[in-house]
Amino acid sequence: MACVGGGSNAAGTVYHYVDDERVGIILAEAGGKGAYSGHTAATIHAGSVGILHGARTLVMQTADGQIVEAESISAGLDYPGIGPMHANMAKQRRATVLSINDDEAVRAAYELTRLEGIIPALESAHAIAALSKVQFKPSDVVVLTVSGRGDKDVDTYLANKAMLEGVL
Repeated sequence: MACVGGGSNAAGTVYHYVDDERVGIILAEAGGKGAYSGHTAATIHAGSVGILHGARTLVMQTADGQIVEAESISAGLDYPGIGPMHANMAKQRRATVLSINDDEAVRAAYELTRLEGIIPALESAHAIAALSKVQFKPSDVVVLTVSGRGDKDVDTYLANKAMLEGVL
């Protein structure tokens, strides 16, 4: 499991397992206010085939190909495209791609911090939030990439504490 925006974090995480069908790959993209809300960075869910930065991939764009600004609480996932490798993995159904909204990511970050004392980067908080959306078997081994530094996101977490309503 890994967060995915432009693609580098998740590419490094899953690269060695792409051809190993025994390994399930789960990618968490930034849903913003909702994958189809118009306020999202969930490119795999809401994008269409286009060209961005020289790559043919899924892109957040208008009907005439103008890039639409991506929106997410996470600056690291706030990108209007997706790496071609991840677009292809989604198309081939090699990866399960989940859209994680801003409030879900913030709640997951607070939960990890409370339970384990680890402040995740906002990017990684999306992957952590995806845990609750997947049904695992007791025998499953789950590897989740917690990359980056959460200390850089503390101001954002505090400014969005209202998203925790009814949680703490």
